[in-house]
Amino acid sequence: MEAPHNSPAAETVTEATADSPVGTVPAAVTVTITVTSPEQMQDLGRRLARVLAPGDLVMLTGELGAGKTTLTRGLGEGLGVRGAVTSPTFVIARVHPPLGAGPALVHVDAYRLGGGLDEMEDLDLDVSLPESVVVVEWGDGKVEELSDDRLRVLIDRATGDTDDERREVTLVGIGPRWAGLREDVA
Repeated sequence: MEAPHNSPAAETVTEATADSPVGTVPAAVTVTITVTSPEQMQDLGRRLARVLAPGDLVMLTGELGAGKTTLTRGLGEGLGVRGAVTSPTFVIARVHPPLGAGPALVHVDAYRLGGGLDEMEDLDLDVSLPESVVVVEWGDGKVEELSDDRLRVLIDRATGDTDDERREVTLVGIGPRWAGLREDVA
């Protein structure tokens, strides 16, 4: 598996260990999951949706074709939102309202946006975030300022001429909100 991450997603994070002082909240909690098919990626999204709440920011990082939109499709199913979840590459953002009492899903593709949060201000993500789950593909270095607590999802896949569907999905929960991430996705 090749993991050429030239973004803040590749930075080292600190985890709580058995030697950490009692009561301390880790700066980040990391969980790695292997999926071997698009169906498993979508199922992972459904599982993650069970722990998401209004105000959650999810940042997705991975090569083209890694499965970011497939994971988001599962999140949409798990959250019970209206509309087919497809890549928002050309529209930049899509809002999927809830079918029931849950939060809306705001799905953003920041691939074509070069700058930081300033360039994304027109999307009003800061206004949407408290009532929605905001998922940003290619958001590293662009949306971190939206929330001190966020879930970064790094998807690594084999590159080159291969039919390998295997993906290593690394979930990095940043901030106190994600302290129980390991138990939540177990």
